[in-house]
Amino acid sequence: MSCTDSRLHRLRTIVAIAALILGKAPLAADLLNASYDVSRELYDEINPAFVADWQAKTGETLRIRQSHGGSSKQARAVAEGLPADVVTFNQVTDIDLLRQRGLVGADWRQRLPHDASPYYSLPVILVRQGNPKKIRDWSDLVRPGVQVVFPNPKTSGNGRYTYLAAYAFALDQYKGDRQQAAAFVGKLLANVPVFDTGGRGATTTFIERGIGDALVTFEAEITAIRTEYGKSNLEAVMPSLSLRADFPVAIVDRVVDRKGTRKAATAYLQFLYSPQGQEIIAKHYNRVDDAAISRKYALQFPPVKLVTIEQAFGGWDAVTKEHFADGGILDKALLKAPAR
Repeated sequence: MSCTDSRLHRLRTIVAIAALILGKAPLAADLLNASYDVSRELYDEINPAFVADWQAKTGETLRIRQSHGGSSKQARAVAEGLPADVVTFNQVTDIDLLRQRGLVGADWRQRLPHDASPYYSLPVILVRQGNPKKIRDWSDLVRPGVQVVFPNPKTSGNGRYTYLAAYAFALDQYKGDRQQAAAFVGKLLANVPVFDTGGRGATTTFIERGIGDALVTFEAEITAIRTEYGKSNLEAVMPSLSLRADFPVAIVDRVVDRKGTRKAATAYLQFLYSPQGQEIIAKHYNRVDDAAISRKYALQFPPVKLVTIEQAFGGWDAVTKEHFADGGILDKALLKAPAR
């Protein structure tokens, strides 16, 4: 051991002893969780629960910081240098972007249960008191004179799931006719008065600015909205068919290896699958695959016909090429919509 290494070792020992004398736990490095736009309240409860669990197991005090925004916008931020240790997004393609950039391992979906998605939700419709436009299903959202609010599918996973759920509904209604399905989502997009970049912005537009007859967002967000703004003023409408929105998570390998936080970051994501983590997730109206927790919270999750990305579209690769690539179905539908 060199003289410099010896001095560094003694300094670390002194710091550790001082922490013990003062009755303080040693401090682990901070973790940064880059997450989607409407997950704030969920992780406000998840984080202190995990910090307490981590300290009980390791004796270390851990700090967790949050970054929120549209899921795709967050993915680009991480790709461009946001030093997130973990990402908790709402669509697979956003983590795959980081995989393609070499930030996340190619096996990220195999590292955790359920393809690394600890919970899921679905797009649901929220209308104003009394449902004055008599909106009951996706077909009512394309009627002339109905204004629909949801975030931009270009920047938000929330918006993408809304767009894809409407397309899946149309495919079901039109017996697989893709041209009619494309025309259907074109009418839906034409009824959107303003596109926000993320789900929370769309909520603000609908609730606080009073724009639109219906808001489409995740089931968990709708419950949070009705709790915050008053159940009597808003009504949830469960469509006849919706799309399962899996919320994938991953360690940002390049960041944790540089910061030395892999152990804590791994434990953090694993905590989301623990009984305690699953219970917190379900309390915030996200659906989980844990059978016992699902039974416990069954009354707050009405039955709905759910289709998956694989069932309706053949998987995310097909969705990306056909719908979200430059010049794809989404771009063509947006071009036909009136300017905002």
